[in-house]
Amino acid sequence: MQEKIRDLNAKKEEAKLGGGPKRIESQHKKSKLTARERLHFLLDEGSFEEIGMLVTHRSTNFGLEKQKFLGDGVATGYGTVNGRLVYVFSQDFTVLGGSLAEAHAEKICKIMDLALKNGAPVIGLNDSGGARIQEGVVSLGGYADIFYRNTRASGVVPQISAIMGPCAGGAVYSPALTDFVFMVENTSYMFVTGPNVVKTVTHEEVSAEDLGGASAHSTKSGVTHFSCANEIVAINNIKQLLTYLPQNCEEQSPLDDYDLKVSEVREGLNEIIPENPNQPYDIREVINETVDAESFMEVHKTFAENIVVGFAKLGGKSIGIVANQPAVLAGVLDIQSSRKAGRFVRFCDSFNIPLLVFEDVPGFLPGTDQEWNGIIANGAKLLYAFCEATVPRVTVITRKAYGGAYDVMNSKHIGADMNFAWPSAEIAVMGAKGAAEIIFKNEIKSSENPAEKLKEKETEYAELFANPYNAAARGYVDEIIEPKDTRYKLIKAFRMLSNKVDTLPKKKHGNIPL
Repeated sequence: MQEKIRDLNAKKEEAKLGGGPKRIESQHKKSKLTARERLHFLLDEGSFEEIGMLVTHRSTNFGLEKQKFLGDGVATGYGTVNGRLVYVFSQDFTVLGGSLAEAHAEKICKIMDLALKNGAPVIGLNDSGGARIQEGVVSLGGYADIFYRNTRASGVVPQISAIMGPCAGGAVYSPALTDFVFMVENTSYMFVTGPNVVKTVTHEEVSAEDLGGASAHSTKSGVTHFSCANEIVAINNIKQLLTYLPQNCEEQSPLDDYDLKVSEVREGLNEIIPENPNQPYDIREVINETVDAESFMEVHKTFAENIVVGFAKLGGKSIGIVANQPAVLAGVLDIQSSRKAGRFVRFCDSFNIPLLVFEDVPGFLPGTDQEWNGIIANGAKLLYAFCEATVPRVTVITRKAYGGAYDVMNSKHIGADMNFAWPSAEIAVMGAKGAAEIIFKNEIKSSENPAEKLKEKETEYAELFANPYNAAARGYVDEIIEPKDTRYKLIKAFRMLSNKVDTLPKKKHGNIPL
């Protein structure tokens, strides 16, 4: 027996070495951790239980029978993060470039199946050269098996992808189907077709980093939600993100112990809104003053910056925040911001995370570029997401709430539970100047001093509509509050809504305007 145990232990040590010391050294020279080192930093000490350590591929094509590695280029299993169960897979670039084929894919699928059955998050650490060409269509089938499971698990358990190296071709679609994507600056990239193919087809000269690096996908495409300076930062951000999420769709969002103090007043909120209604301010100041100290974790920070989304704790309760950003494009809604916010709202609703909306929106961005690229359908995505959401939903109108954007940003009419407004709120079809130019067009035109008359009528319209009182009179706003009281009012509102039950009409699924 002892000899057999020694043989087993030798095989385990062989599996842990992956592609061997030289390839591990090469990985380190690229400022990259190995597959198992990543799992070491991600999971609680000693909690990793590996599944399929001794799996090998079964192919004999093109000399592959001479290149067998235990584990077949991916470490899979389960463990805990901050004491909570997670399922993980970590691709090993030192083994055949981390390429995916039949056995490799089967290991990942087994983990995903377990996660779905047991209701726990799946975390994938991707570092792969793509499909293993020597195994042909079997590799493509392996990818499709994973895509199918990604889709089945969507909205059931949180799925998180970290791109730690190359992720190209068909491999990119699995991370794209998951809930959140992390990338590492300068060492990871994602693209459907690489620089060489791009050059052949379109004659464009572009580097892998410029085509599909962390910066490109976090600022231009929005494919990645978090761009991280290095792998340790990425892993720590994943661990932080998990603190805001439930284990699965059957659980409520996490709640920390919190005693509601006698005073939750935040005097600083009274000073944020400028006297000039056209002057910008940073909505993050409002968010940080309102939520629990240092609890706001922004998602998609450098993409579509005219809207801010992220997670926070409010009175110890995990919530999702959607906020117009007046400091960028005056906070207008456009194609990218609508997509960004719509996706985030749907995630929060999937996992019972209450939604808080801070509204300061002058409308939708006009122009041929927006219209021709589908602002109507894309704006409808955000509208659909809010209308469909059954979680507790609270809106605070800080300043402007104009036109159709007022409706879209979680208005009472589309199912918001509680709607607050600050005294600085302006709820109207459009801004006072534009409205005056239309309503009083003839009067202004026939005036001896059109400019003065316009100003007079602009003031008249503003006094009548550029305030929250008409909306409050009709019950569209539940309460007009002093900014300093916002935190207290929100904590109380979300506590009141903690047992909310709302259901959608029976259907297979809706048809979101994709």
